[in-house]
Amino acid sequence: MKAGGTGRRKLRTAMCGPMSYPSRSLLAMNSESVAISAAGLARAFGEVNAVNGVDLSVASGEMYGFLGPNGAGKSTMVRMLTTLLRPTSGSARVAGFDVAQETEAVRLRIGVALQDAALDPKQTGRELLDLQARLYGLAKRDRQRRVDEVIQIANIGDAIDRRISTYSGGMARRLDLAAALIHEPIVLFLDEPTTGLDPASRQTVWEEVGRLNRELGMTIFLTTQYLEEADALCDRIGIIADGKLVAEGTPTALKRAIGTDVIIVRVSGDPELVRGRLADIPDVERIDVRGDQVLISCAHGAATISPVAVALADSDVEVRDLTLRTPTLDDVFLQLTGGHLTEGTAA
Repeated sequence: MKAGGTGRRKLRTAMCGPMSYPSRSLLAMNSESVAISAAGLARAFGEVNAVNGVDLSVASGEMYGFLGPNGAGKSTMVRMLTTLLRPTSGSARVAGFDVAQETEAVRLRIGVALQDAALDPKQTGRELLDLQARLYGLAKRDRQRRVDEVIQIANIGDAIDRRISTYSGGMARRLDLAAALIHEPIVLFLDEPTTGLDPASRQTVWEEVGRLNRELGMTIFLTTQYLEEADALCDRIGIIADGKLVAEGTPTALKRAIGTDVIIVRVSGDPELVRGRLADIPDVERIDVRGDQVLISCAHGAATISPVAVALADSDVEVRDLTLRTPTLDDVFLQLTGGHLTEGTAA
C-alpha cells in the first residue's frame, strides 16, 4: 500500500515484521458483498468533530465517489478507513475486517494513494515499486511480474529507472498509483489522485482506474475535485458536509432530486407572447419569463425540446437561441453545502 507522510511510515513499519502475502484466492474468500461499511463513525480533534457519526456501505466491485468542501471531513474519513487514524467512536470494516482491531488484515487487502504523494527522491521508480512488493512479502517471481505490470500504469517511460527527484508532479502521481496497486489489492482508496495533473495525464489515470473497476472488479473509494469525473465514473456518490453524510445516491438520482430540466429560450420581441403557446405542451411544469428569456421547467427536457421548438416556430416572436440545461453535480453541491465545487478548486 502506498501512503503519504507519517501514514506511509506507519504502514511500512507495520509491514516489516514476518508477513505472508495473501494469494488472490485467499483475498477472494475473504471478500464480502459489502467491501466498506461504517456505523456511527466519528473522529474528533479536541472540540472539533471532523467526522460526526457517518453511516456508510459500499458494495464489492462498486466505484464510490466521496465529495465535500474544504474541511468537510473527506481526508479524515479516508484515513480512518485505511487504518491511519483511529476513530473516536463508531466502527468501520473494510474487506471484512475491523479497521481498529484488525489493522494488519485490512492493510494487506487495500491499496492507498493519498492526496500528497510521499516518495523517496533518492530511489528510482523501479526501486520504489520493488521495495513496495518486498514489504508486502511477494516472492521474487511475483515481484518481478507485478513491477513489470504496474510500470505500464505509471507510464513514465525510461524515467522509471531515474531518481524520483527528477520526476514532474504528474509522473510522481502516476508512480504513486502504481505503487498502491503492487500487491493486487481488492479495495483501492484514492484521495484526490489527479489533483495537479495536466488533462492528458489525468485522463490516463482515470482510464486505468476505470479498467481496474470494470475488468478486475476492484472496489474503489475515491475523493475528487473534478465533478465531471465523479459524474462519469462513479456508481454512487456520497456528499459530506460538516462531518456528516448529507446526501448519497447515483449521480443521476442526485441531480434529479434537486429539480427538473430547464429549456431556455431567448427571443426578440415580447417573451410573454410565447407563454400561451407553450403552456399546453405535455411535461411542461412551469414557465418563467426573465428579461428576454423564457425558462421552461420540465421533467424530461430532451423529450420536450422538440415540441417546444415546434410551438415556437408557430409563434410571432423571433427565437435567438434555444438551449437545454439539465441539473449538474455542482447544482447538487451548491444546494446541499452552500458552495460550489468546480474544477480547479480543492475539495
